[in-house]
Amino acid sequence: MTTDLGRRLAARRTAAGMSREELGERCGADAHYIASLEEHVALPAIGTLVRLADALGTTVDALVGAGSDRDHRPATRAPDAADHPVVLEEEECRRLLGVRGIGRVAVFTPEGPAVHPVNYLVVAGDVVFRTAADTVLARAAGTEAAFEVERIDEVAARGWSVLAVGVLQAAPNPDELEGRAAAAHYKPWAGGSRAHWMRLAPVRLTGRRVVCRP
Repeated sequence: MTTDLGRRLAARRTAAGMSREELGERCGADAHYIASLEEHVALPAIGTLVRLADALGTTVDALVGAGSDRDHRPATRAPDAADHPVVLEEEECRRLLGVRGIGRVAVFTPEGPAVHPVNYLVVAGDVVFRTAADTVLARAAGTEAAFEVERIDEVAARGWSVLAVGVLQAAPNPDELEGRAAAAHYKPWAGGSRAHWMRLAPVRLTGRRVVCRP
């Protein structure tokens, strides 16, 4: 179901002559996320709206329809209201993995647990990302790791998170992954030489969504 925000976003992107991939590259998202905003019910964080508006040469108010689609005031709650988590089905967890482009990988090291943010792609249900051959993540190959991705909307007081657990490994077919990365305009934000592809095939996939009760 397309929202008014999605229709405005698609119209302004088309008027600007940009593809979803080009818009995503300009605002730090991937094409799948742009598609999700345009085609489904979604509530992007205010920071995301600012970047989208800037990339499209417009304003946040123009995108959301000032005073209509979205209230920019912090969510208010009755004194007895409370947030409650909704457990997500595995299918929904897999879908949500595909609409983001930044996540965190947690591994064990001799110095203790370490968590590193990465740009990632989802290929055949696996999480894949690039790193350098001498990094903590590359050295963690063959060990159990966790990958977490989330979406927090402080304005709407809601969000979700997905956790994938599996064994971290060097990814096969790096040439194929390079082709997929080029097609998705995927570039590690950290820069530098990062040609070592890693893969995490989830053996356990869980997620939660927090919804604010009226």
